[in-house]
Amino acid sequence: MQVFDQLFLESHNTRLICALCDGRFGERDEPIYEPANDHVSCHQIVFAHGYFSSALHEISHWCVAGKDRRLLEDFGYWYRPDGRTQQQQSEFEQVEIKPQAIEWLLSLACGRSFVASADNLSGEVSSDLAFRLAVSAQARSYFQQGLPAQAAELFTKLKLVFGGNVSLEQLYWPEEQPTITA
Repeated sequence: MQVFDQLFLESHNTRLICALCDGRFGERDEPIYEPANDHVSCHQIVFAHGYFSSALHEISHWCVAGKDRRLLEDFGYWYRPDGRTQQQQSEFEQVEIKPQAIEWLLSLACGRSFVASADNLSGEVSSDLAFRLAVSAQARSYFQQGLPAQAAELFTKLKLVFGGNVSLEQLYWPEEQPTITA
């Protein structure tokens, strides 16, 4: 939270907040993005349960949202809770590829592992392999060609603060056979 706020509170008027750590949220512990408004002086990325991975995931959505979407609650994205149909799940996964790729890189920068989440435990049963492969391909693309501006800035700072080591080889799932050329 301190690293994020140091980088983006002044420059982007945006804070990272733990829902359980902020009395204003009471018992509510759902992640949400709240743009500044009459009741909130700065934009707020609220993450759930105090989980490190939830913070990185919500930050990742912020990094891909862009200036216009950052003016909308939850960046204007639809969200259907757990229990989605195959079609709804497919739509959900499409908007999750880039944020989860960024989350993977930020996790590694912090020296932590990453678990992709299709987030549909009580929905129709399906394989998440295609989704995970899309996330890993996007993560490798970001690693080789560059992250969005705020993600790149945060990635660099997190590596410095947490000492994470990141390599291309880490951005493959066990099911993938990396073909890395020297």
